[in-house]
Amino acid sequence: MSVRILLENYNPEWPELYRREANRISAALDRRVLQIEHAGSTAVPGLAAKPTIDVILVVANSADESVYVPDLEAAGYLLRIREPHWYEHRMFKGPRTDINLHVFSRGCPEIDRMLRFRNWLRSNAADHDLYARTKMDLAQHEWGQVQDYADAKTAVIEEILARARV
Repeated sequence: MSVRILLENYNPEWPELYRREANRISAALDRRVLQIEHAGSTAVPGLAAKPTIDVILVVANSADESVYVPDLEAAGYLLRIREPHWYEHRMFKGPRTDINLHVFSRGCPEIDRMLRFRNWLRSNAADHDLYARTKMDLAQHEWGQVQDYADAKTAVIEEILARARV
């Protein structure tokens, strides 16, 4: 079985879809939301992307699921991934919008990494174009699973992040 990656041209509605989900999450969790951010390619104006909104949610301790999972589930979010070995990451799917809700603990270095990458692509035209070309080239292949496509982007992401750190 193989997977095709379908990229769409940038959709100016993506930021509004993010805001709607951020409001829904904030209403469900109230003060337990320490930070919420639009991440991934849909957060970068002009960048083609899979039409899935990536949302970063920061809570005090993502391993303590009793504090936030029941309320997110009551709001319609479905816990799909639990990765205690990788920053205690949890990932939910949304009830109405195609989102990946990534939950991390306060201070997790992956939060800074994801936001640095997003911000760099928003401000650096050359790396924005490099990443766009890389994604388009890789989307022409068939993959065993979506994660294989994501893994294939790792080298160029690390190259871009190295420049973003300077």
